Amino acid sequence: MFQLEIIEKCKANNRQAQMQLYNQYCQGMYIVARRFVKHDAEAEDVVQEAFIKAFSKLDQYQAEVTFGAWLKRIVINTSIDMLKARKHQLVELETVHLSVVDTDDDNWLVDDTVEVNDIKEAISSLAEKYRLILTLYLLEGYDHQEISGILQITEISSRTLLYRGKLQLQELLKQKKDGTRY
Repeated sequence: MFQLEIIEKCKANNRQAQMQLYNQYCQGMYIVARRFVKHDAEAEDVVQEAFIKAFSKLDQYQAEVTFGAWLKRIVINTSIDMLKARKHQLVELETVHLSVVDTDDDNWLVDDTVEVNDIKEAISSLAEKYRLILTLYLLEGYDHQEISGILQITEISSRTLLYRGKLQLQELLKQKKDGTRY
């Protein structure tokens, strides 16, 4: 109830309430943005732009989901827009070259010696198309239908990119385990 009151005050352009909402969510949204963009300054820009968008479209927020989930979607979309603006276009797949992959293969197990930071570092070193898919799927918890909507690709493309990204990630982690650098 308390949060809904703050949101209502924000809708009325109450700057104090806006600052309160910003302070409550800025750090978490920065972490989300940082998963997509490579640099701290870019992540900060994404968060600032996302909050501006959120406050300007606050009248569209219907409380069907939590405010944090609604804002997170704006941050992710803003991050992707920034990547597109930098001319790092998302992969364009021709349907002729698409292959249906075995999506029932949920073997995401890694060696016990591999640490979470190693996995995050390996993901961040992947090509952008794979990094985006793995981040959305593994770290943010989106399914292929949601990913296809966010990235404006087909679900088959999402599954294919996830599969290929997973193979590259496993190879990087294998190299890390065997003592070579990536």
